[in-house]
Amino acid sequence: MSTLRNTVQLIGHVGNEPEIVNLESGKKLAKFSIATNESYKNSKGEKITDTQWHNIVAWGKTAELVENYVPKGKEIGIEGKLTSRSYEDKDGIKRYVTEVVCQELLLLGK
Repeated sequence: MSTLRNTVQLIGHVGNEPEIVNLESGKKLAKFSIATNESYKNSKGEKITDTQWHNIVAWGKTAELVENYVPKGKEIGIEGKLTSRSYEDKDGIKRYVTEVVCQELLLLGK
């Protein structure tokens, strides 16, 4: 059960072209977002679709896969862990970010 403590699994569509960063250390970083959809019927019987956006980061070989095979709109499955961090923006305002660090990537769809 200890492996379940911080595990995230998502299937969704890539919302933007992945941003690829080549770091001075030689490591590669990919940043992108995916959208997941959940549908339900409201009290009037109307179908409602709720879309949630998730920030994803991938490192190393996984980032290379993203760079080569994951365009905007592609349906993918990911498994990873949730991380949170904070930083100060250019105006000195503290910002908080929650991201999924992708450890496994599955290419779906066409």
